[in-house]
This record gives sequence, C-alpha cells and structure tokens, in this order.
Amino acid sequence: MTPTIVIVPGLGDSGPEHWQSLWTEKFGAARVRQDDPDRPTPAAWSQRLQEVIEATPGELVLVGHSCGVLTIVHWAALTGGHERVKGALLVGPTDADRAFDEYPAVADMAPVPTQPLPFPALVVASENDPFASFERAQAFADAWDAEFISAGEAGHINVASGHGDWPDGEVLLGEALHAWTPPDIVRL
Repeated sequence: MTPTIVIVPGLGDSGPEHWQSLWTEKFGAARVRQDDPDRPTPAAWSQRLQEVIEATPGELVLVGHSCGVLTIVHWAALTGGHERVKGALLVGPTDADRAFDEYPAVADMAPVPTQPLPFPALVVASENDPFASFERAQAFADAWDAEFISAGEAGHINVASGHGDWPDGEVLLGEALHAWTPPDIVRL
C-alpha cells in the first residue's frame, strides 16, 4: 500500500493555486487545516497535525511548505513523532528566528527546533528564498539530519514565484517515496 500524503500548509493555508492544494486533489492527500491559518503557534498547529495523523490510517508521508515545515519540526520535537510517519518532504523552510515585517506572526514559531527528526526527511530550499537564506536552510537540514537539495533560484517555491503546479516537486516526492518505502509498494 502506498503511504498517504499529508499536506501541511503554511500561512494562509496555501491558496487554491498552490502546488500543495493541487497535490491534495491530485494525490487524494489528507490535509491539515488550522483553525487560524494566519496565526501559527507551535502548540496549536502541532496539535492539529497530530489530530490529522491520528485520523488518517496507514503509513504517512508529511509534505510541508514554509510555516508548514515549522509545524512538522515543532510537532516532532513535542511528540517524538509517530511510528506511521515514514518521512517528510520539507519545502522552503521559513526562518522564524528572524523578523519579517510583512509576516510578524511567523515570529511565534521561533525558536526553530534543531534536533534530529525521528523519520527520514528531504529539505528542498531555494537559493534566493526571501524567508530563509540558503545557508540557514542547509543548517536546518543538517540539524534535522535530513537530506538537502537546492531548487536553484526558485524564490519561496510558491505561486508568487511561479510554482503553482510544481512538476519538479512531484519528481522529488516520487524519489523520496521510493527511498522511504519497501520495494513492493506501489509508488506515484
């Protein structure tokens, strides 16, 4: 059985044209919906992720973007993970440890946890992401004991940077699923 993808959006719930929303539909993914998608807090957002994990049967692969990445790493730090979570694709992590004039609520996700994740993970970062320097994203990947890949100069890897439908991301997801699941599992 193929693991179920759990989409973990960032601020604003990753709008309808965002690759996360398109993947939710395309792959029949479960999706984390926060009560207040514009006010992230580690406790509340982690609790909602835990609820979705508990409600979704089978093996799971988490797919986070931006503050959704922070949700996943806070959840892992708070809970120690879950045995059914087989891996995580962490795209465009936001550096909550620095201030953002346009998104001050992101500061509520600081400090960013820096302990190794209890499951395999792949961090995909842009070399010109306005919300985390490439070096900081690489440092996060190292701290989380995650694999790291550059998306080139791709902005924040969202709709505003031209990544509505994100075919390269689907390739990375497929490769990650291949690496994290036994060979007899049907893949994307």
